Amino acid sequence: MSARQLDRRLVSAVLSGDADAVRDLLYEGADPNTVDVDGRLPVLCTAVAAYDAPVAEALMDGGADPDRELPDGSTPLLRALDGGSPAVFCSVLGKDPRLRLPERERARLLARARSWYETGAVEELRRRTGARGPAVSERVTDEGHDWVDQYALGGLVVRAGHGAVLTWLESRFQVLPPVDELIDRAVAVADEEHVDWWAVCYALLERHRQETWSAALAHGDHPDPAHRRFVADYLRTRGIIACDSPFAERESEFLAAWATRETDGAVLAKVLEAFAEYEHPRMGATGLCHAVHPDPRVRLRATTVLAASETRSPEAGAALLVLLGDPDARVRLEACRATLKDDALLAQAAAELARLAEGPERELRGAVAEALTASPDRTAVTADALAALLGDDNQLVRLEAAYGLVLRDDPRAGEAVERVGPLGGGFEHDHRVDALWDWTRRERRPWPLAPGPGDA
Repeated sequence: MSARQLDRRLVSAVLSGDADAVRDLLYEGADPNTVDVDGRLPVLCTAVAAYDAPVAEALMDGGADPDRELPDGSTPLLRALDGGSPAVFCSVLGKDPRLRLPERERARLLARARSWYETGAVEELRRRTGARGPAVSERVTDEGHDWVDQYALGGLVVRAGHGAVLTWLESRFQVLPPVDELIDRAVAVADEEHVDWWAVCYALLERHRQETWSAALAHGDHPDPAHRRFVADYLRTRGIIACDSPFAERESEFLAAWATRETDGAVLAKVLEAFAEYEHPRMGATGLCHAVHPDPRVRLRATTVLAASETRSPEAGAALLVLLGDPDARVRLEACRATLKDDALLAQAAAELARLAEGPERELRGAVAEALTASPDRTAVTADALAALLGDDNQLVRLEAAYGLVLRDDPRAGEAVERVGPLGGGFEHDHRVDALWDWTRRERRPWPLAPGPGDA
């Protein structure tokens, strides 16, 4: 294939959003800086405009130039910054930007990101377009689990993730704003699934100094519950990824004390969720203390704490038995998870999981199927509940249920595999699919999960 053909195919792959094809074509020799169909802009700008972070990352890995000056004086990196998608911006920022970019350019990027953030996406759109009508808004997922608002006005579209963009830039350029400023930025949209929240949390996790740690934990006494919730989430994340930190013991003590005085239900639930990621001698006692809390969010995380305790007292077992009958379905599900390894409560947990599998809370069925699969219970109660979930509308629920039946070598395993239905992409490394594949080969059955013409 000629170089021109490779480049044309690369343009098509970028336009169709096929990151794997982009990587393959770059490996074959396509030019990562080839221009779009109009012959004006590099295809990296096409990916940026489409908010396609995987394609942008593939192009960058293949050698695309994010700092190439464009006819309007901008660069692909500046366009990614203006676009306001942290995922796309981080993909285009590239490796070692502090070493790659001169000081003047770093200052320009920081100033531009701060201007967007402080002005606001809609007001900046008005300034750039001159439009005065209302902006069309849409909440979108920014490549992963975090969300951001997207606005369209006067023919331009931007995402209001410039707080996160600014935070990532500061982190990569080793500019260290005060912790108070960062946390204010995180809680401006007081939602832990917003892009600004996670960017700030990650930036603080990258700092390992005592001063950062102390300044962040000081917000645990902040009058605004959003600040306290952020600190709890920060500590929860530290408990997951930095459990061997020299601060871990002090963090667990801090959370244990905090759990005794926090009065806001949402914050207390987050404190308990964080506490469950640590080790502490009062883990069981803390869970027991909150197992009868009037707020179901707190009871849910009290159950998580009881499950995390290294030892289980008779009082904790009795509390979990009560929680298996909690009015809230999420609490009951968490109690089921907590008792799967408790022989004294296994039968009650299996029965409750079976009820949840047939209950009205359809959004819980995926987690219910996972708990049923993980259960050591080998009675018909669990197997029949898994079989019942094969009729669910959600393919992931059916896949998990089939996996559970295959692990049990249930007589209905063959029917279960067939009822999963043809799988699309994204399952290449799924352990459940691997298990179903091994089972069909062992049983010398045809593989029924290959994608159909419209599923690939």
